[in-house]
Amino acid sequence: MLVIDDLTVRIAGRTLIEDASARVPPGARVGLVGRNGTGKSTLFNVITGDLAAESGTVEIPPRWRIGRLAQEAPNGPEPLVEVVLKADRERTALLAEAETATDPHRIAEIQTRLADIDAHSAPARAAAILAGLGFSAADQLRPCAEFSGGWRMRVALAATLFEQPDLLLLDEPTNYLDLEGTLWLQDHLAKYPHTLIVISHDRDLLDTAVNQILALDAKKLTLYRGGYSDFERLRRERIVLDQKMIKKQEAQKKHLQAFVDRFRAKATKARQAQSRLKMLARLEPIAALTIDDVREITFPAPEKLLSPPIIATDDVAVGYDQRVVLSGLNLRVDNDDRIALLGSNGNGKSTLVKLLAGRLAPMQGKVTRAANLKVAYFAQHQLDELTPEGSPYDHVRELMPDQPEAKVRSKVGAIGFSGQAGNTLVKSLSGGEKARLMLGLATFSAPHLIILDEPTNHLDIDSRGALIEAINDFPGAVVLVSHDRYLLEACADRLWLVAGGRVAPFEGDLDDYRKIVLSGEKPNETKPPQIDRAEARRAAAEKRAETAPLRKRIADAELKIAQLNRQLGKLDATLSDGALFTTDPARAAELSKTRANVVAAIAQAEEDWLAASSALESA
Repeated sequence: MLVIDDLTVRIAGRTLIEDASARVPPGARVGLVGRNGTGKSTLFNVITGDLAAESGTVEIPPRWRIGRLAQEAPNGPEPLVEVVLKADRERTALLAEAETATDPHRIAEIQTRLADIDAHSAPARAAAILAGLGFSAADQLRPCAEFSGGWRMRVALAATLFEQPDLLLLDEPTNYLDLEGTLWLQDHLAKYPHTLIVISHDRDLLDTAVNQILALDAKKLTLYRGGYSDFERLRRERIVLDQKMIKKQEAQKKHLQAFVDRFRAKATKARQAQSRLKMLARLEPIAALTIDDVREITFPAPEKLLSPPIIATDDVAVGYDQRVVLSGLNLRVDNDDRIALLGSNGNGKSTLVKLLAGRLAPMQGKVTRAANLKVAYFAQHQLDELTPEGSPYDHVRELMPDQPEAKVRSKVGAIGFSGQAGNTLVKSLSGGEKARLMLGLATFSAPHLIILDEPTNHLDIDSRGALIEAINDFPGAVVLVSHDRYLLEACADRLWLVAGGRVAPFEGDLDDYRKIVLSGEKPNETKPPQIDRAEARRAAAEKRAETAPLRKRIADAELKIAQLNRQLGKLDATLSDGALFTTDPARAAELSKTRANVVAAIAQAEEDWLAASSALESA
């Protein structure tokens, strides 16, 4: 069992974790969640011993092997499969010793141990892991140095998984994967035989691969049973319960204080007043869960929608230099489209989005674009194009050189950097803040089509939720490339499969695609269930529309709760005057009755809010 007891960790004078405790049982698969910057990776460093805690302890069984994804990608002349096999240090050492051992007894011990650890099937297991992460049989025999940094990080992940440590620590393992690799990893982790703790902002992974959630919130650790959806539901219920308890305690405090203030000076009531003072002192404050508001993401709507189709391709071939990557493209994009691109990395998804964005010219065929079409294109590599010494204000000012200061500041605030945050240098921004800034700059001109290539890598779960709302509220067209299945399911109503040098509609859904990927079949060689495309798009649009009343119901409930709380505050202020009960007992009684009704109304409004929130989550 992993035992964290009264742990306090400070970095550069800032307390990230304070008096936190948790117990992770053997064999548990745990998702470690929390906002960016709360200290999740720091906790991993403490567990591995790379960082000392200020106080408290982390206890790990002495025989446990700890495995963590390497910070640097492997590089060298060895074939990929050999790099992965070397991760099992015991097997490597035993095989090396077997080559030189001469003592018959030692040779027997070595061979027995090799059989115990199933060493002879290791090459097949290593190959299966590499294949699941997107490496073909030919790729596995190529030198590691021939691959790019992102692909070599996949090799590092494969080596960590192959080692099968007793405690596996994974920090955002899907960042270097495509959707296909992510689906395989979810399935692999769901069957992991030892203890697993994974930091991830991928809701689908946290719902399918783990059975417990360890939440780092307000510098404390809380362990919940179930996946992320269960955690969210339990957390909402606890927030409502805490708020009720806090209000109840505040009412009790006011009642006790009113008695003390009224009777403290009377000799006959002095003892009762002192007793109530002691009761006040014993009332422990309720530590409610903190609720940090998430800055919304908004995409400016185009001034007017264009006549469809906004893009159409006619027998187009596209590629680089003389190499054709995709051919025979006969595609159409309309104003209200939500298109997700499927297909493993290297099949041409980036090539297709560059063609749609106008950044790559067709090698043959014709691309027709609507007049005055504006396209916004966001890709992860564009984060490197931001000026490190510039601020969000500086970047927006470049796009609005002749506009007054107030207008520029307003636009900077609309992107998500209001007040002093707009003057923060880019080099000091987190990855999520840079992504927000780049999204704002990319969509600055109110485009008709937004192309998003892996937009979620640096966004936490709540920010991804804000991105989903922004996409669904945007009246124009959106084309998505993402390994986040939850995002695709929430936004996309059309799926295009990019495979074998072609692009074709995928008529199944993401569950069908997941089954195909995990079965090892080639998606373009299968025939998924046929469904009516128009009907599917209409159903998806209706699904998006039906959440609007739920969002309004939640907003109405929040407004009502706020109004009732203000009314309750005024009533409590009036009733706190002890003289009222003597000078005007009838009015005091009436106000007390009104207060009881308001408290009941607040409780009902909170129940409505919780029910609507649960319904929205289910939808």
